[in-house]
Amino acid sequence: MAKTGVFDSDPTVMAKATELKKELQRLVRLLVDDEDYRTEMIDQAKETLSALKELKMKKRSLSLKLRETLLCPEEFKCPLSKELMRDPVVLASGQTFDRPYIQRWLKAGNRTCPRTQQVLSHTILTPNYLIREMISQWCKCQGIELPNPVQYVNEEVTEADRDHFLSLLEKMSATLAEQREAAKELRLLTKRIPSFRALFGESLDAIPQLLSPLSESKSKSGIHPNLQEDVITTLLNLSIHDSNKKLVAETPMVIPLLMEALRSGTIETRSNAAAALFTLSALDSNKELIGKSGALKPLIDLLDEGHTLAMKDVASALFNLCIFHENKARAVRDGAVRVILKKIADGVHVDELLAILAILSTNQRAVEEMGDLGAVSCLLRIIRESTCERNKENCIAILHTICLNDRTKWKAMKEEENTYGTISKLAQNGTARAKRKANGILERLKRAVNITHTA
Repeated sequence: MAKTGVFDSDPTVMAKATELKKELQRLVRLLVDDEDYRTEMIDQAKETLSALKELKMKKRSLSLKLRETLLCPEEFKCPLSKELMRDPVVLASGQTFDRPYIQRWLKAGNRTCPRTQQVLSHTILTPNYLIREMISQWCKCQGIELPNPVQYVNEEVTEADRDHFLSLLEKMSATLAEQREAAKELRLLTKRIPSFRALFGESLDAIPQLLSPLSESKSKSGIHPNLQEDVITTLLNLSIHDSNKKLVAETPMVIPLLMEALRSGTIETRSNAAAALFTLSALDSNKELIGKSGALKPLIDLLDEGHTLAMKDVASALFNLCIFHENKARAVRDGAVRVILKKIADGVHVDELLAILAILSTNQRAVEEMGDLGAVSCLLRIIRESTCERNKENCIAILHTICLNDRTKWKAMKEEENTYGTISKLAQNGTARAKRKANGILERLKRAVNITHTA
């Protein structure tokens, strides 16, 4: 059944969404093209994006409510809300409820099952994956878009949550089967419920407990691949929480285990390890710590391997880390220039990799390597053929740096200009920054010609 609803055809809402999108496009274009943009423009873009998101969420919420007027099977309804469950969990009594409603019941001080009145032996809530999957399948058949629980579960951490969290951490030091079960659930909980991410910040022992199955393994062959994937992905989920970033990165075993995960494990494990380093590197102090730990080399090696699933996360991590000055030299030393140029030449993630190359071009050794590896002709070709203004800007910025540092490349630039007029076209039609860089090259080439004629 097609997913349609009155909201989708509401002309007022559609017009508002179109208006917000146009405004967002205008602001982003100004931010990209104008190097001297005001910080207020960033705030305006954020506000516009937030308004667009809110409109989308309202659309989803209304759409779902309308569809739920369909006859919903009783076993899919929460006994407390009488509505379709989004996040079914099992209480100690064996009864299933929607998480936010049973949490409110327990938070109010109740210690009995609201359905059977049975006194509860504990208040741990266990996800009911079978019912959730059945609800998901029913929703698909009915054309209902079931929202992610994180969109509506915004409860404070309850004692039940905390008890369950601690019990899962204890299992991380138990048998392999219990470790795998606990790691899988921690991965799901930290993905769907932000409050579980925050719980890791309440104890200095929580993260070491999470990582204990990996840190205690005597060899790589001793690490179960699924267990490693779940633990590393949980670490990624924790890192999303701003208050955790410093704690996670400064826990001694974290970065070494992420580096190990970059080198081995499933491709999802390796990709998520790169994503975790990207998320952690949002803090400048973490950029330095990660760089000093030697994590750039395994990131570059993974980039070189070229796994499609991992490329985006690796490129994002490298970009963030190379913003830190000392990491540029480390990345160049670890072979970043050669790998990046090879991927760009192959047409792989050109946008992201050009941005990294532009950052590295402030390093003298990087500029020398670019010249030796034929970067000039590659960059000029991209300017000539690309329709992306940001890519052209990054290319001409790199070429400008090469032009300033290596006179032997002037000939190639001059020949390109004589044949295609590539640089002068960009000087006329590029972004504000691209125009400045292109004119800088043209002036230098012109002076070189005049000097030759004078001589």
